[in-house]
Amino acid sequence: MAKKKQSLFECQHCGEQSLKWLGKCPSCGSWDSFVELTAVEQESLKYLSKQSASSSKAKAMPITEIKEDDLVRFSSNNVEFDLVLGGGIVPGSLTLIGGSPGVGKSTLLLKIAGNLAKTGKKVLYVSGEESAGQIKLRATRLDANEVNLYLLPEISLEAIQNEMLKEDYEVVIIDSIQTMYSDKLTSAPGSVTQVREITFELMRKAKESQIAMFIIGHITKDGSIAGPRVLEHMVDTVLYFEGEQSKEIRMLRGFKNRFGSTSEIGIFEMTSNGLESAKNISNKFFSNTKEQSGSCLTVTAEGSRALILEVQALVSHSTSPNPKRSATGFDTNRLNMLLALLEKKLDLPLNSYDVFINISGGIKIKESSCDLAVVASIISSFRNRPISRESVLIGEVSLTGEIKDVFSMETRLREAISCGIKKAIISTKPKGIVGIKCFEVDEVSKMIELF
Repeated sequence: MAKKKQSLFECQHCGEQSLKWLGKCPSCGSWDSFVELTAVEQESLKYLSKQSASSSKAKAMPITEIKEDDLVRFSSNNVEFDLVLGGGIVPGSLTLIGGSPGVGKSTLLLKIAGNLAKTGKKVLYVSGEESAGQIKLRATRLDANEVNLYLLPEISLEAIQNEMLKEDYEVVIIDSIQTMYSDKLTSAPGSVTQVREITFELMRKAKESQIAMFIIGHITKDGSIAGPRVLEHMVDTVLYFEGEQSKEIRMLRGFKNRFGSTSEIGIFEMTSNGLESAKNISNKFFSNTKEQSGSCLTVTAEGSRALILEVQALVSHSTSPNPKRSATGFDTNRLNMLLALLEKKLDLPLNSYDVFINISGGIKIKESSCDLAVVASIISSFRNRPISRESVLIGEVSLTGEIKDVFSMETRLREAISCGIKKAIISTKPKGIVGIKCFEVDEVSKMIELF
């Protein structure tokens, strides 16, 4: 009697597998996303698992006998892009770049491709979303028309692999991974099985031929890269391109990097000639306009870079029993904590006021060093008392009302000095800082006296 084929279902959003069909995915929570895999697709999964197993059969060695790999990087001729990658492009690396539609992913990589082609490197740009004529129009605008830049409008993995055998390409760009498909599988392009198979083949090719590969990935509504989570585990580097289409500032942030730090960000400016490395970026997030209540300057650290930001607050009387608490670019839960602290320590009746916080420039603050500036802007708006535009406030505020030190204080103060800031309210002044007057405070209640 023939053995009955075992069914296997897979979530098309996250790649979760189950032996039976499920209405709701237990991993990502999506509904009606499970699709039964065909026999060919199941065989492909077995092949991938065997490849992973065979690649791990190396003999174990003492770590003291293993030689370090020498990472030889080459520059992309873009300072911000090299900064996020950890110093440059690593041959044989596989980099995934995600971002919302229209943010500039294709524009950025086409500009990088043009820069690399100018240095003599052969670059293959594969597009599954645009024709060669459309890419040519953008390349003309970006000044990326180079003889070493090759365009291939194709979505078949096998056709792309054949083209890669014809020329000694050093860099390959795939735009985008969700549009590609393999003839070995019967599922539609963009499905979990297709994305997983294609990414594995590209990774194998990159490692074997020492080709630096960049793949563009779409993102879902919640901001994560579409496709299976294993996609982010397979690649060497994961970068997210952020920014609002209504503003010219774009930020490239690293979330995974096997060859460098993930704390660095690259800042770009959208111009008529495409994306350019932002120059004099300190002046992009604040302006030395007249003093207004509810506005305060602070300095945040993004990797090795310090940025001066403007924190804006609006406190208005509320007729609702549940006042509104809203924050753009700042953690709402942390805002609620700071408001409770002000009510407790300074007896401010904020429970009957609506409070709105905004970080100018579209920056999202992910550290606690801006607590002091948020508190100061709230008090400034509540009392209708402006804060000097020549002052910055830096510090973390604890639940007891204490102001604590933050890391990279020296770097932050030097950035403030370079932008003409003359006064800083901090907890402890670092040694060797001249050119700025520092007021040391250890409690929120003492800060009020300096206004």
